Amino acid sequence: MAIGDSEWLEQTQEPPLDPDLPICDPHHHLWVHRPEPLAYQQYLLPELMADLTSGHNVLSTVFIEVSAEYRTDGPDEMRSVGEVEFVDKLVSAGQVGSPRAAAAIIGKADLKLGNSVRPVLEALASASPDRFRGIRHSVGWDANPEILDREIQGALSTQSYRDGARQLSDMGFILENSLYFPQLGELADFATAIPDLTIVVNHIGGLLRIGPYANKDDEVLEEWRRGIATLSNCSNVVMKLGGVGQARYGFDWSQRSQPVGSEELSVSLKPLMEYCIEQFGVERCMFESNFPVDKVSYSYNVVYNAFKRLSMGYSSSERAALFHDNAVRIYSIAE
Repeated sequence: MAIGDSEWLEQTQEPPLDPDLPICDPHHHLWVHRPEPLAYQQYLLPELMADLTSGHNVLSTVFIEVSAEYRTDGPDEMRSVGEVEFVDKLVSAGQVGSPRAAAAIIGKADLKLGNSVRPVLEALASASPDRFRGIRHSVGWDANPEILDREIQGALSTQSYRDGARQLSDMGFILENSLYFPQLGELADFATAIPDLTIVVNHIGGLLRIGPYANKDDEVLEEWRRGIATLSNCSNVVMKLGGVGQARYGFDWSQRSQPVGSEELSVSLKPLMEYCIEQFGVERCMFESNFPVDKVSYSYNVVYNAFKRLSMGYSSSERAALFHDNAVRIYSIAE
């Protein structure tokens, strides 16, 4: 099944809950063609807008790099600037009014360049002066070959990565980070070493429930909770609540003949999301769609209904923070 298989997704129809609740979606992607190993069909403004306007009150979004639409020539370290150029041009020419897609843009740079990363950061900022807010440099690594590596082992502790991160911090930009849950302690050490850098952790800290981590929930979730608790002590770290529709989280939603509904989805997500909120506090968490990657498991309307269901016990101000206010503040989005 391809991402955006509307015939499959439309089997599960629901009215949107709390349709007036303002939302800033802090994590989505755009691409013409995503390179292997995830060669999904295109996801551009028409596809994004169809999801954003499917029932919820999405006011703005944040684009997160996905290593697509790079420059095809020039220095290797500068090729990622092409992605920011592409997205800035796309949203500048293609939308009027609300929702404001990619009101903030997160690009990519290799922090292992150390102090030499600064010209890359300057080029990224110049590519989108009004929207660029920082970079994502994912550091996912695992000893088991069944888990896709995204970086070298121990990248967070290297002098070059830390020097590059200090350049990012000095320029007032954000670091987004995807990793795997056994690395949460490493990230805590890194965050402590660079306390002025705002670090946004993607997808509830990279829980894994496949390969060597399959069918070991008691052990795996205990280690994940310890890592989340340790990381939450770093006041410069923010947690994104979402991304769980990916295969590595170990749920079967993408394999079902009929897509999951929000009631069942909220029951599955609630213990994971609530633990993050308990540890980080409402002021340092935000719900994310991770679309279209998570679209293999559920529709946009269903996942935001699930977020709303699992957050019903929170106050109106707390829900406003989780769905909108924190993202707008962290990514400096004017609305």
